[in-house]
Amino acid sequence: MRLFFRQLSGELRKLFARKRTFLGFGAFLAFEVVVLFLLRLEKVQGSIRRVIENAGYDAAGYLSGPTLGFLIVVWTVFLLEALFLALVAGDVVSKEVEDGSMRMMLCRPVSRGRILLLKGTVSVIYTFALTLFVAVTALAAGFANSGPGGLFVFAPLEGVFAFHDFVPGLLRYLAMVPLLALSLCTITAIAFCLSCFNMKPSTATIITLSVLFADTILKNIPYFESLRGWFITMKMTAWVRIFEYRIPWEAMVEDYMWLTAINATLFIVGWQMFEQRDFKS
Repeated sequence: MRLFFRQLSGELRKLFARKRTFLGFGAFLAFEVVVLFLLRLEKVQGSIRRVIENAGYDAAGYLSGPTLGFLIVVWTVFLLEALFLALVAGDVVSKEVEDGSMRMMLCRPVSRGRILLLKGTVSVIYTFALTLFVAVTALAAGFANSGPGGLFVFAPLEGVFAFHDFVPGLLRYLAMVPLLALSLCTITAIAFCLSCFNMKPSTATIITLSVLFADTILKNIPYFESLRGWFITMKMTAWVRIFEYRIPWEAMVEDYMWLTAINATLFIVGWQMFEQRDFKS
């Protein structure tokens, strides 16, 4: 076990030594500045204020830091974060194969399964690190812009429309972070699985994003409404339900069990493809 953690530490240093790894962090900071600028516009604030007031609440108490932080996360996470997770996870195996370092690694007395387990663990750690960074910086930006206050959550597709006081809302926001990271691990798993195939890193990234966009488009077609609960991206939105007044734990556990099964299947498929590849010729 000690050797595993030493190897994991080496893989983490290798991952964070690449400039590409930090692109997601910088992109989110830049995008948060843009979103905050847009949220300061009177017309934008007026639209949000009308929704809050039509529900019978005081807009001044809920147009706050936690609300802005939640809006930033919702608007960015499945677009920007999906892009950078696919970029990093799709690169973690195929890039080393392309550079030739994988062949040198396999010269050592270590199994291919152990190598993939290490690289998969590193990819999951990166997913949680990037998600934590996004959630914390979004909340900090919201506090800097609007200060503390109640949390207003509006996610129409998931059927969530809720108002929470400052402390309960902040606790639910913090509880959202690990749930969101668990949901995003499916994007990482898809890209990681494709990275184990004989393809370029850019190809693995593009296919991952294509799968997610296709799933999202099909999910939003009105004629498929009866099937909406079976789409992957719909199950990935389980984290939003943490903001409901009565948290549907059973439904959330079911969704995360589905996602865990999908992730495990993708890892096994990638592992089998990696085992069959020839790195000698």
